[in-house]
Amino acid sequence: MKPLHTKRLILRNWEERDRELFHEINSDPEVIRFFPMRRDRAAADAVMDRLRAEIDRDGYGFAAVELAQTSECIGFVGIRKDPRIISLSPDATEIGWRLKRNLWGKGYATEAAREWLRFGFQDLGLEEIVSFAVANNTWSLAVMERIGMWHDQKGDFDHEDVPDTHPHLKRHALYRLSRDDWKKQREAGT
Repeated sequence: MKPLHTKRLILRNWEERDRELFHEINSDPEVIRFFPMRRDRAAADAVMDRLRAEIDRDGYGFAAVELAQTSECIGFVGIRKDPRIISLSPDATEIGWRLKRNLWGKGYATEAAREWLRFGFQDLGLEEIVSFAVANNTWSLAVMERIGMWHDQKGDFDHEDVPDTHPHLKRHALYRLSRDDWKKQREAGT
């Protein structure tokens, strides 16, 4: 993957030095509050290896976010095709993020997500990008709205990967953005 750059961030593939951070964001109870599991170090390493391999294969994915000024990895933001969400759209490409808790509220997820939308629509020629989160995850839903996505209430769904032991995490809100709407928003300066 050729790194992407924003004003404050570098979006790149995972490196060995990122393992501790990846474990941290996948085990911090507040960061993972809307997920039914916490990952131990071995499980986090396995997921990071899978994401890195997907990026090597596809040229994009859920990529590391690095602060340009300090080279600190702070989490991930990216787009990826996920066969588990094929029921949402035949060609569904998801945008998602997860950042260290102490860096929430600084606009990093929004900044990185906007660059990934640009990459997806402009460089890859995608027709649509979707996102979804637990219906009461107001932080993630706010990012979706800030990047211009709209809530497809008819598309809200119960996530099949959430076990019945966590019924409060099952219902997910679906957000969408088409390439045409993204272009209109850019032309309008929003």
